[in-house]
Amino acid sequence: MMSSQSLKEKSLEEMITSAQNGDELTQNYLLKTYQPFIAKCVSEVCKRYIDPKKDDEFSIGLSAFNEAILSYSSDRGSSFLSFAKLVVKRKVIDYIRYVQKTPIAASLDETYDEEQMENPTEIVAVKEIYQREQEAWYRREEIADFKEKLKGYKLTLAELTESSPKHRDARDSAVHTARILFDDENLREFVHRKKKLPIKELVKKVDVSKKTLERNRKYILAIFIVLSEDYVYLKDYLKGVGQ
Repeated sequence: MMSSQSLKEKSLEEMITSAQNGDELTQNYLLKTYQPFIAKCVSEVCKRYIDPKKDDEFSIGLSAFNEAILSYSSDRGSSFLSFAKLVVKRKVIDYIRYVQKTPIAASLDETYDEEQMENPTEIVAVKEIYQREQEAWYRREEIADFKEKLKGYKLTLAELTESSPKHRDARDSAVHTARILFDDENLREFVHRKKKLPIKELVKKVDVSKKTLERNRKYILAIFIVLSEDYVYLKDYLKGVGQ
């Protein structure tokens, strides 16, 4: 049986692969070792200290981290921890939303003074504000992660704003090209490895000129990154576009 010491000598990628192949010892080792990382991710969502032994949100985060272990693929082009961070945060946010929407049958504290209870309308309003704040925060998290991914391709948001196609038809065509690029395993691997468009090969697969591909290169790469990552809100913008 493999010891904790020998596990430490393996890379994170190797341990992920082992866990995905049914190695429960490695899987449990990862879940234990990365508890501080999980707690930090959950704490960033809840905006408070998270006690792994007491807070339900931590259990949700732990389960999400385990899900990330089993579903991660290096083909996505992102590191495991980057992927796991998004999965954990999304699951915790989903849990918070569920709790907010599920009515509590009875108060756990039967000694309350009815006159001291908050106005139900105010409670609903506060929950709605909280939910909007959470969604806004999560969008910011996605954008921050997206900006980091852009750096790997030597791109910035400012450059994208300047180089994005001005006409809708041109944008739709660029998104369609990015989808074709992402769906082709060989081309996808090339982009993840080289961080650039395979113009020569891509021009054979799309009804777009080489000149147009080069002009929209930055925008196509940016859409490719969105398609490659576990972005919830950024992908919303692509629904029905370039299909």
